[in-house]
Amino acid sequence: MPNAPLFHAAFPYRDDVLALPVTDLDQAARWYGRAFGMREVERREHPVPTVILERDGVQLGFAVNGGDASNDGAAIRVGDLERARTELEANGIEVGNERQDDHDGRKLRVFFVVAPDGLCYYFHQPLA
Repeated sequence: MPNAPLFHAAFPYRDDVLALPVTDLDQAARWYGRAFGMREVERREHPVPTVILERDGVQLGFAVNGGDASNDGAAIRVGDLERARTELEANGIEVGNERQDDHDGRKLRVFFVVAPDGLCYYFHQPLA
């Protein structure tokens, strides 16, 4: 179902899924808009420059906060992992190999994407 929401939830690796560290907000907004199909819904300057992007009601935020992007990212739960892979690849994004993980007794189909800013994304879909 291409019209069904693809993104279901996002969870931070570290502290806050709405304050993922980047060095350039405009560049982040453009890349995540093109790559993940997100749209900008908020921009603020305080306490640090931040942009919030959204897709399917799920928000990711990017902040110029001095954090280390190579040690951060988010887990994004999707409704259809194959659709997510196909869409990302169609947008020119390199997608890691798919695997199956066991998380707290639940089986997940997963793959990783590393963005140009160094943030890592764990796309996952629970198995029934």
